[in-house]
Amino acid sequence: MDNFKSGFIAVVGRTNVGKSTLLNALVGQKLSIVSDKPQTTRNNIRLIRTTDTSQMVFIDTPGFHKPKSKLSAFMLESAGSSVKDVDLVLFLVEEDNKIGRGDSMLIEKLKDVDVPVILVINKMDKIPREELLSKMALFSGYDFIDEIVPVSALKNENIDSLVKVIEDYLPEGPMFFPEDMITDRAERFVVSEIVREKALRYLQMEIPHGIAVEVMSMKEREDASLIDIDINIYCEKKSHKGIIIGKGGEMLKRIGTAARRDIEGMLDTKVNLNLWVKVRDSWRDKAFDLKDLGYSEIE
Repeated sequence: MDNFKSGFIAVVGRTNVGKSTLLNALVGQKLSIVSDKPQTTRNNIRLIRTTDTSQMVFIDTPGFHKPKSKLSAFMLESAGSSVKDVDLVLFLVEEDNKIGRGDSMLIEKLKDVDVPVILVINKMDKIPREELLSKMALFSGYDFIDEIVPVSALKNENIDSLVKVIEDYLPEGPMFFPEDMITDRAERFVVSEIVREKALRYLQMEIPHGIAVEVMSMKEREDASLIDIDINIYCEKKSHKGIIIGKGGEMLKRIGTAARRDIEGMLDTKVNLNLWVKVRDSWRDKAFDLKDLGYSEIE
């Protein structure tokens, strides 16, 4: 197509800065899970926005952090590798008037990239204009930053302006994915992420990062009335299993009800969701378990 633009865009930032919320706003649909707990995203996930003039392939990455297990080391490697072989980088920071340790780590990595870098200041709605301008000034001296765009991903403010800036920097190119495709991940992966998001939302702070979610089966019934989905939730300790299930199964029911609602919305059909909780001792530090659960790059 004449004058059609396309490209791959890495979205990077420190943990819990709002990358997934921003990506959901850019794509116009909730596909990347959101939580107020750090290190929510574990894998690089591609989300796709296609219009008549461009196709943007966003790569949602784990936040930069100090690794404490083989899993978190994998997450950090995934985040670092995301800035390779892309056409553009979105560097997401929060509205606080400082450059934190995680931001400084990313600045060092981004100094040497040979593609445009757009600094996106999230949560612009939380601060007065004067403070926002001060935050922009903190980064204005870095030569590798080509543009600075403030947004509120949660409130969908200034997203259209960011989209226009992104399109300006993309090269002319082909449509890499079908125009109705919004993620390169299989339905099973998205379903597992929805369940993990609900667990992150409802469980205690020390529990969520010790869980993994695996879809064991997804089968549509012969009359197409609904889809039966069986899922295992793995945790690292027997005591955690009791917390996830809850008194009388109340917590597991809460997680399942919220997850089923979102899964039905995504699949546009009724769902029979069955959740089981199993102990998988110290899985985050065992290479075999990590590979078995989908973190295939870990050695």
